[in-house]
Amino acid sequence: MIPVKTAAGQQVLKDRSVKLTPRERAALILVDGKRTLAELLQAAEGTGIARADLERLFELELVAPASSAAPPSQATMPAALVADKAPTPQERYLAAYPIATRLTSSLGLRGVRLNLAVEAATCYEELVAVAARIREAVGREQYAPLLAALGR
Repeated sequence: MIPVKTAAGQQVLKDRSVKLTPRERAALILVDGKRTLAELLQAAEGTGIARADLERLFELELVAPASSAAPPSQATMPAALVADKAPTPQERYLAAYPIATRLTSSLGLRGVRLNLAVEAATCYEELVAVAARIREAVGREQYAPLLAALGR
């Protein structure tokens, strides 16, 4: 299987919106969409990057299997991807953060402090705490996508 960075993975490299260990960040940088998992692990030999680091990138959906004519079989996918589970708080945070920043930036000068509060939120729980203030500022209708992304 050849892993590729997702849009979220590329964004994380730019803005560090997800806390990654130095090894996970190095592994994310190594993913180029050309090398297989085995080749990546071989290239990372001596750097401390382990298979678990790459699997965590799959769990966070920062890396995905390269799309081909047929979807990858379950035998080639990491065990974490095979299990169908509810989104983790980190995944919800990744989905909700861009929506929250878009909503607060649309408020202009009126939303500067709120925008700073969103940018200071580093985890799901902190973003949920700011969400009530966003709802008050933008109204129920514009708040709906954020509510859905937060899973509330």
